[in-house]
Order: sequence, then structure tokens, then C-alpha cells
Amino acid sequence: MSKATSVSTSTGRAVLHPHTLFRVFKYTIYCLISLNVYLFFQEDFLASRQTFGDGVTWANVAEAFSATVDTAAWVILLLLFELETAVIPDAMLAGRLKWVLTGVRTVAYAFITWALYGYITKYGVVADYELFTIADPCSLVGLDYTWIQDLDQYPPLDESSCVALQGESLRQISGTQIIGTAEAVHAARTLTVVDIVNATDWLVIVLMLEAEVYLQLNNLLSRRLLVTIKVTKGFLYSILFACALYWGIYGDFLDFWDAALWLVAFIFIEMNIFQWHDEALETAAVQGT
Repeated sequence: MSKATSVSTSTGRAVLHPHTLFRVFKYTIYCLISLNVYLFFQEDFLASRQTFGDGVTWANVAEAFSATVDTAAWVILLLLFELETAVIPDAMLAGRLKWVLTGVRTVAYAFITWALYGYITKYGVVADYELFTIADPCSLVGLDYTWIQDLDQYPPLDESSCVALQGESLRQISGTQIIGTAEAVHAARTLTVVDIVNATDWLVIVLMLEAEVYLQLNNLLSRRLLVTIKVTKGFLYSILFACALYWGIYGDFLDFWDAALWLVAFIFIEMNIFQWHDEALETAAVQGT
């Protein structure tokens, strides 16, 4: 299997092959996803300052920075899949390199599982609320109270926002100084559920990808089995697409943008596996003649 892209020449000048342009586009997507690690860190950091009034400790860092940890681990896992399915020759995916890749993969999965736990515990925080009994929210301006704008944005309560909250039935997240309308609390809780569904769905998909890579390396991946796996994952990808749409409508742009990039990135991985499988069949046919 070549796992390589060539550059063709015409009339003495180097011309970019379409495959090379495709690789540039693909790796641009990967770079944009990597940038999202920093953007999610900014978002998580600002939200954690309000959600965790006593400070973030090692005991709750996964809960406070679940999106950052999740995205960083996924970037590592994405690069591993890219290396295995499109860059490193099959013959080299053995011995010491195999153990190194397995070790890095194990660490990435540990952090992904940890992030999923963080999403689940974050749901527990957002779902634990009580009736807010102070009638005039404007009396709280300047007292470190914040309000729920969306799941990860709790800006300080100011004169403009407190007027908007006047006369509303308010809720307060227990153990915090975060208040919001019943609708806002419900929306934040629902967005957390979407996070959990999304993270769980992705975990199932990559486990299926791991199975495909293992079967391919051991010459056990038949065309029929490959198609069956793809159909199953097609249903799982449709769930991820629905999550992305939900974030686009009810969440913030970063969540939607990140979800869209990840869907495109894993389409590339799926294409890699199909090409890898076809090249392996061609090589076996040549060797058999």
C-alpha cells in the first residue's frame, strides 16, 4: 500500500496534483480543529470561574474543562487514525512503533472517557437548581452574581440584563451565584444532555474504527463487513449531525463550528479506510497472479 500522494509535472513546470490539493484541504481542516482546543479552553476557563466559586481542583478539572480535555484528546486520536490509515506504510505498523502508537492511543482514550465523565457531572451541576426568591434582580448588580446566557457563558449581572430578568420566574444553580430564567436553566440542561449524547456517539464510532483498522491489518476486513460497518456508522453520524444542528440553533457558534469540522475530518478517515482496503485488495490480486 503506497499511502502517498504524487506531484505531476507538465511542460517542465510542477503542477499540483488534485490529490495534493485534497491533502492541503484535509490538513487545513485538521489545523482548524487543533485551534479549537485553545478556543474551548478560553470558554471553559471563563465558565469555570463562575460555576466553581471555590476554584478548580484536580478533583473537578475534568468537569470544569471537559470540552478542552475532550477536544485535545480527540485531536491526538484523529492524528493517529490519519497516520495509520494514510501515512505510515503497513509494514511499519508493527514492533516498537506499534507499541508507541498503542500507548498514545490508550492515553487519548483515557482522557476522552474522563471528558465524558466531566460532561455527565456537569449535567449534575446544571440540573441541581432551586427557586430564586429575591424579587428584584437589579439589587444584585455589583454583587458577583451572573446569569445564564447559554451553557458555557455566564456573564456578570448588569443593569441591562437585570432589567430583562425583572418579573421572570428565576432559578439559581445550587452552590453558585448563577441565576437564570426557568427556560434558560432548562436550555442549559438540555445542551448538556446533547454533549453527553455527542461524546458517547463519537466514542462508539471510534471503537468501530479501531475494529476496522485491526481487521484491515490482519487481512480480515471483507468488503461485505466493511459496508455493514459503514452503514451502521452512517446512522451514528446522522445523530452527530443532529447534535450539530441543535448547537447551531440553540447553542453557540463554536460548538456548531467544531462539530461540523469533526464530521468533515472523520469523512476523510472513512475515505482513507476505503482506499486502504481497495489498495490492499489490489496488492493481493497482483501477488496472486
